[in-house]
Amino acid sequence: MAALLLAPWSVLFVVVFLVSGTNARALVQDPSPPFSLNAQVSRNSEQWPLPANQFVAQTFRDLRRALDVMQDDYFELWQGTWPTGIDWTRAVLGTHVSATLSALTASADDSLLSSLLEDAVEGGQGQWGITQNSMALENLVNHYFAHVMAFYFGEDAFALRTQAYDDMMWVVLGWLENIKFQVLHSDLHYENPGRPWHGTQFRSPAAHRVRVFYDLASQGWDTALCTGGMIWSPYLTPYKNAITNELFVSSSIAMYLYYPGDGIDSPFMASREGEQSADDLPHSADYLHTAIEAYRWLKDSNMTGLFGMYADGFHVRGWKSDKQPGTRKCDILNTMVYTYNQGVILSGLRGLWLATGTEQYLDDGHELVRNVMRATGWPNVYDQRWMGLGRAGILEDSCDSKGDCSQDGQTFKGIFFHHFAEFCRPIHPHEERFLRTQAWAQNGWKRSFGWHQTRCSHYYQWIEHNANAALATRNDDGKFGMWWGRKYRVFDRSLSHESPLPMGQQTTVTTPIRQGRPGGGRKPRSWRPRCQMRTSNTANQNTTIAAEDAL
Repeated sequence: MAALLLAPWSVLFVVVFLVSGTNARALVQDPSPPFSLNAQVSRNSEQWPLPANQFVAQTFRDLRRALDVMQDDYFELWQGTWPTGIDWTRAVLGTHVSATLSALTASADDSLLSSLLEDAVEGGQGQWGITQNSMALENLVNHYFAHVMAFYFGEDAFALRTQAYDDMMWVVLGWLENIKFQVLHSDLHYENPGRPWHGTQFRSPAAHRVRVFYDLASQGWDTALCTGGMIWSPYLTPYKNAITNELFVSSSIAMYLYYPGDGIDSPFMASREGEQSADDLPHSADYLHTAIEAYRWLKDSNMTGLFGMYADGFHVRGWKSDKQPGTRKCDILNTMVYTYNQGVILSGLRGLWLATGTEQYLDDGHELVRNVMRATGWPNVYDQRWMGLGRAGILEDSCDSKGDCSQDGQTFKGIFFHHFAEFCRPIHPHEERFLRTQAWAQNGWKRSFGWHQTRCSHYYQWIEHNANAALATRNDDGKFGMWWGRKYRVFDRSLSHESPLPMGQQTTVTTPIRQGRPGGGRKPRSWRPRCQMRTSNTANQNTTIAAEDAL
């Protein structure tokens, strides 16, 4: 059930970044006719005015409530986890809690956040009120940060080491997100570098888990088939799918930008730490080169299909074994389209721009976002026909209207909006420190980034539309439903439940193999075919939260 909250939470999260981020606040438009997807955005576009403060304050309240419900109802502190989750969705839940804390702490100087925190403090006026609100924020941050660090010990790291490569990389991104939050909160609220925020003491164990799982996952890069690309799992017939390759791009560039190095030598020493740069991070060029090459392969793979969106992945025609590899080409495309396959690459593209200054990466991201919006029917908010990835301007996976989403599917929309938020969020102080060390940035990164955020501001109405659609599904307990836009306990016979699948989609995409499997070909105890996923309410709450974060 927590995964259901993830998507709406993430939508609100994007809104928070757009309307309350220090650099982004001036970029958001007032309500007006829907923005045309065919409009051209000049690099000198005027910034648009901020929405009404009352709306933004309500967004914070909705975000806070979604977070409270997910953690109060689904997180067990004594176990250090969300018991109804599965390994990879738990990693995503942890990621989104950390990202939400980043959004909240970055908004701490905003009077709107202060008004939100007044619920916890009476008489919040004047200097005393500011102090009290700061204390309330710190208490809120520490409360949920403690949950995430409890999850460090509750996460089944040993089982995850034997799972598919995509499962491993959710772990990588999750703990890198936590490290980013630690650094951000300390930068913003603890000015003495000699006395940082106490939470930064967990950077070392988080970095260790990141390094171990990245090194394991990177073994999935394979050049014997399709001249490159990540395979999904070593336990199944070769399948080079979008999510694993997008995760590899985003994980690799995040390792380059944010990984602080690892001095823990268990179970093996790090092999590519490099020397510390001027901003006290190693920034190993290996990670950067890997990210560039991985994205080049993905972009050239022709994995996009309907509306220019990423399909699920490629099989190799005729493959039977390593000795009978068939064509060795990625020549059978599973055309099924999922929301999360359009999202994960967005954070990677922002990171590639940050590392190289190449604006084409941002252009690719904006093109993908516009394609997703079109596939929801936007800007037509009245047409209830299925448009490929939604209807009436609302994002939707094909399982939503049928009510048969697995826990995996319940998490997808939240993942999309989380990475969308990362794509459009402001520059953080530690990223500015990095940019000061980069030759390309000396010529004016702010112009390039300002143009990027102006383009992001044009998505605001679509994000708000989806956030309101997610909020409409809440029940009296604050729990969200999966099919956004359908009010809780309100049945409308005029609504269409049809969500036709694209031609060439497959419901069963892989079969177990014995070759190459660790432990003499035995399946890991947590292994299961991805086409037989369990349904759990945990995922729905998490999906909702991620979507709300997007707002």
